[in-house]
Amino acid sequence: MFSGGGTGNQGKIKGKAGSSSGSSSSSGSGSDSSESAASGSSSGSNSISSHTHDSGDSSSGTTPLGTPPHVQMASHESLNSESKSSSLNSKLGHESAGSPSAGSPSPPKSACSSSSTSTDHHHHQLSHVLSATSKMTVREGSRTLRPDEPSLFPGEHLEGTAREVTYLCPYTGPKKGTLSVTNYRLYFRSPETDPPYELEVPLGVVSRIEKVGGANTSRGENSYGIEIFCKDIRNLRFAHKQENHSRRMVTEKLLQHAFPASHKLPFFAFEYCEQYPENGWTLYEPIAELKRQGLPNESWRITKINEQYEICETYPAVWAVPAAASDNDLRSVATFRSRGRIPVLSWIHPESQATITRCAQPLVGVGGKRSRDDEAYIQHIMDANAQSHKIFIMDARPNVNAVANKAKGGGYENEDAYQNAEVQFLDIHNIHVMRESLRKLQEVCYPHIDNAHWLSNLEATHWLDHIRCVLSGSLRIADKVESHKTSVVVHCSDGWDRTAQLTALAMLMLDGYYRTIQGFAVLIEKEWLSFGHKFAQRIGHGDDRHQDADRSPVFLQFVDCVWQIMRQFPHAFQFTEDLLLTLLDHLYSCLFGTFLYNSERERMEKEVKTKTISLWSLVLSNMSDYENPLYNPATRHHILFPLTSMRHLRLWDKYYCRWNPSMRQQEPVHIRFKELLHVNGQLEKRVDELRKELAARQTHESPESLQLWFNFNK
Repeated sequence: MFSGGGTGNQGKIKGKAGSSSGSSSSSGSGSDSSESAASGSSSGSNSISSHTHDSGDSSSGTTPLGTPPHVQMASHESLNSESKSSSLNSKLGHESAGSPSAGSPSPPKSACSSSSTSTDHHHHQLSHVLSATSKMTVREGSRTLRPDEPSLFPGEHLEGTAREVTYLCPYTGPKKGTLSVTNYRLYFRSPETDPPYELEVPLGVVSRIEKVGGANTSRGENSYGIEIFCKDIRNLRFAHKQENHSRRMVTEKLLQHAFPASHKLPFFAFEYCEQYPENGWTLYEPIAELKRQGLPNESWRITKINEQYEICETYPAVWAVPAAASDNDLRSVATFRSRGRIPVLSWIHPESQATITRCAQPLVGVGGKRSRDDEAYIQHIMDANAQSHKIFIMDARPNVNAVANKAKGGGYENEDAYQNAEVQFLDIHNIHVMRESLRKLQEVCYPHIDNAHWLSNLEATHWLDHIRCVLSGSLRIADKVESHKTSVVVHCSDGWDRTAQLTALAMLMLDGYYRTIQGFAVLIEKEWLSFGHKFAQRIGHGDDRHQDADRSPVFLQFVDCVWQIMRQFPHAFQFTEDLLLTLLDHLYSCLFGTFLYNSERERMEKEVKTKTISLWSLVLSNMSDYENPLYNPATRHHILFPLTSMRHLRLWDKYYCRWNPSMRQQEPVHIRFKELLHVNGQLEKRVDELRKELAARQTHESPESLQLWFNFNK
């Protein structure tokens, strides 16, 4: 084992001989919603001592935890007039509304019959910042768009426009302009600056909308309007003139299209009809991924017993299970596991055959019920790994929560009943604790940052404590599989929250394939989407119940953990954090069908694959925007053991603080490296041209010139 992979020797990489380790996914367990919301602050498990050391705290492009984040962050609501505001912090496009920028790939062509007839609109791919600076009026269908109205995406249409509206920016002060609402986004444009100030917010980002000030109570300027609370760590406030009577119209349109599920309207993803060169829906095929890992083999088989989702409606149609277990055994085990989520294979080590399987809690209850079939099934999983006569059951919950779940019919495995099994609790708190932690973090980061008390305020949120617990638990799983060659069963309550975090992160550490762009997409499709993480409930897609107790930033925590690992191993990932930011922006946007609904079954019933576009279509069609020039393909055969102690973790301020224009970001290393590679390529091309020129003239030159040419080419 050798240390490396990150600047400052921040983590350990274990070299692995032979081909890249395979991977596979399976079901998950750990319903967080069934636990008490009164759990205290995070007290997650310590990282494995053999993989943590004290050498080096530095990291390229980041600053120590004690440094206020203003030296890092770039603004999306810039202080200077040259910047634009946007809700999308991703590489969604390369053109402004007028014409494609130099060097940009051709945008996808629209397949929507109702799309704009304007050439501008056909060239308008989703851009990071909507630019509507053209002084011309533009035609959209049969109507003429004014310069202060947005150019529309294929399938988008204007719902209403309010003029003389003031955006109360918390950083640069009030700005008067035009507020437009479409069936996809809110768009504000102010001509008071040069170039005009613009702000765009996909309506899927909106959590709640409140009216501010009444007709009879408002006296001060800008005291009458609406406030919009967003899911991406920001709030927006717009002031209306009472005499214009525009607030009611804007509020009604926003409520209708920000919460389509509550108004029986389709998500915009079903109306968006852009065409991309790549079809992201074909990226993940479960049997192909299992075969990549070497299945089926003598110990594991592939079954379609759940093809009609009859055994478990929240599991995928295809499972990998122990070959020794019959279909009748699977049905019996399903009756003893919460929601029918039985232990199914997620990943198998290509050499030792040690596995990661995921499931839900056993239905032990206060009476301590047992299931001989379930006990035998766990034994089959252990026996499938000939190199170990022990199996670890990693319960993501704190012990006290697991015990409390017995009163609700759940619980955890009794080591006396499960021979050769050891149960370990990873002390990761439930969805309610995580939701409250993020709320506190939002108060610390938006709109203003108290630099004098930054560290104490950040500590009080316990956000990094929770990140540490998730990373430490994932590292423990990866260590058992890689170093001890022992199989691990992972669950929490229902297996669709913390379980997905743990299995996906452990697989990311163990298998370099998942650290490529396509492999990372497969990992999310497999461990999160197919195994039923409840995206609709956790994010609240399209519904107006902002106080719903099922909402929680579980997937956000996972992406944050991925970023923490990337910091420590900047050469081990084919992609940059731009891909992570794109994922999170479209987690909320409802522009693509990828994250809609709660399970594979629901997506199939809603015909998501045939009626919407996959987020991976965007990513695969613009691969160069996400590629990491520092990536070393040789690391694909390495195991990553990140350091998980608190002093090695950082707040991901490029995400959490990105709306603050004072958070100036240093140029990322990979951007500068790309520029240098481009310059180097141009110089090498010029050298080749000069050599050919000299070679062509060699028969006509003097011996002295030939000698110079020879010396130059040595």
